[in-house]
Amino acid sequence: MTNYSKLPAILVLEDGTVFHGKAAGKIGTTTGEICFNTGTTGYQEIFTDPSYYAQIMVTTNAHIGNYGIDEEDEESRKIQIAGLVCKNYNINYSRKMADQSIQNYFEEENLVGISDIDTRSLVRHIRSKGAMNAIISSENLDIDALKGELASVPSMDGLELSSKVSTTEPYFYGEEGAPTRIAVLDLGIKKNILRNFDSRQVYAKVFPAKTTFAEMEQWNPDGYFISNGPGDPAAMQYAIDTVKEILAANKPMFGICLGHQILALANDIRTQKMHNGHRGINHPVKNIIANKCEITSQNHGFGVVAEDIQNSDKVEITHVNLNDNSIEGIRVKGKNAFSVQYHPESSPGPHDSRYLFDDFIAMVKS
Repeated sequence: MTNYSKLPAILVLEDGTVFHGKAAGKIGTTTGEICFNTGTTGYQEIFTDPSYYAQIMVTTNAHIGNYGIDEEDEESRKIQIAGLVCKNYNINYSRKMADQSIQNYFEEENLVGISDIDTRSLVRHIRSKGAMNAIISSENLDIDALKGELASVPSMDGLELSSKVSTTEPYFYGEEGAPTRIAVLDLGIKKNILRNFDSRQVYAKVFPAKTTFAEMEQWNPDGYFISNGPGDPAAMQYAIDTVKEILAANKPMFGICLGHQILALANDIRTQKMHNGHRGINHPVKNIIANKCEITSQNHGFGVVAEDIQNSDKVEITHVNLNDNSIEGIRVKGKNAFSVQYHPESSPGPHDSRYLFDDFIAMVKS
């Protein structure tokens, strides 16, 4: 294991801001869009969430690595973030269930990070200036050279990334004899979504991102689920076309996060890059149909355009964010199709929204 504690590292933001810290994980260089997550637990779930592919994650919780790494906590088959920025990087851990330290984990997964950063200052800067690219290096401390390398990193705007994290072959999840069959379009799905379906007696077949409706329909599913995932939804015409075909066939459909954005685009509602996104496990959302509030887990950098929905005759708003009034849920008029921007499977996080899985299964059965 690398004696990282004596090695310096540097973080350079796209606007030229520089932070000096210490190396964490693999010694090397990495780039990506920098963002922050305010969750107080669940760092491993964040690392392995495909929605964070190509992003450098800043964790606002002061301690990272303190409860080690447990294979059961992974949301996908590998680390998906491009890099980590944290304050206190803890190699020693105290949880008996843990398999290894965060440092061993990062070295095995080739993840470059930086610690001993004033994350409070960094997050305030990102919150003010908005989303931007960044570079971390523990092998090259030449700021001008790093700025030059950073200049070639593409913006998240216009990037199609789901096909890079989706399964390459269809696979099944759950009990084959379960009473409900759901076709899952994997745009970057989290394992805990599939666990929530399994616990509700659903047999799921998970398809690659670019699978057509006709191919999925051959399995004769009872309904369709459109998953979360990374990148710009407007760059995913293939998924938009698939969702349009599902709607035209009047099939029951449920979408989460990126799936929500794709459902909106399929109904002529635009999406847009947010100033700095929503990422954490304490976002208040109001269900305006039930007139109840729920605390939600969120992780998205794009959102749907509220004005388009308010002027639409195709969809209606079901959920709104109580922090900024952004649209958190919609349903399609005259169709058995709905979606939410947040994550009802929330692992870790509040379970206030898991009723949405029950609502979907009830819709399918009816």
